[in-house]
Amino acid sequence: MYVAGPERPRFQPQRLWGGQTGAVIGVDLANELLELARAKAIQRRLRNIEFEVGDMLSLRFSVASFDAAVCVFGIFFVPDMSKAVSELWSRIRPGGKLAVTTWGPNFCKPANDAFWRSIKNVRPDLHKGFNPWDRIDSPASLRGIFDQARIASPNITREDRLHPINSAEDWWTIVLGSGYRGTIEQLDLAERQKVQEANLAFIRDEKISAIETNVLYALAAKPQTANFE
Repeated sequence: MYVAGPERPRFQPQRLWGGQTGAVIGVDLANELLELARAKAIQRRLRNIEFEVGDMLSLRFSVASFDAAVCVFGIFFVPDMSKAVSELWSRIRPGGKLAVTTWGPNFCKPANDAFWRSIKNVRPDLHKGFNPWDRIDSPASLRGIFDQARIASPNITREDRLHPINSAEDWWTIVLGSGYRGTIEQLDLAERQKVQEANLAFIRDEKISAIETNVLYALAAKPQTANFE
């Protein structure tokens, strides 16, 4: 999640927000991910951004303290998604915006199904019949969590995409760099090797050249006359 506002004028978030005196704060529960983000910010010479460990359900920031909040592929990890959206919304000033992204239908298919079959073959207890983002993989269901949070008229956009897979190893790189990794890390070495071999074989045998990476975007703007009482 990223929040932005003029609280730290020494930063200059031109690439992200177009302002001259703003600041960007990245918040996540996983410190390892924050370390990767810090390294990337240094590499790109972004001096307007800082990162900290935090929970979107208990943010330390005061009400109406930011111009914008962006939650990228994270809202679906929270059991009560409407509560999380409401928490983010409360931190935005009148006239500010909240953006939420989530995966659309058919995430990583057809390779997704092959991955979970390979997990079921070695560790049935880790097999999942659905992904957390399946709860909001349509415009109607995504709009629903905004409705429950009493946020009127979010703009919902669906974008259907294909991500190229140039080799079987490409798919395994995606596995290790995505939410699948949490399952992989629960396997012992022998189980992990079997899962990897099964996934590589599927990509090669089925001649998979792309996977679906469909995305939904929700954007809500807070009225200038918002009441925070």
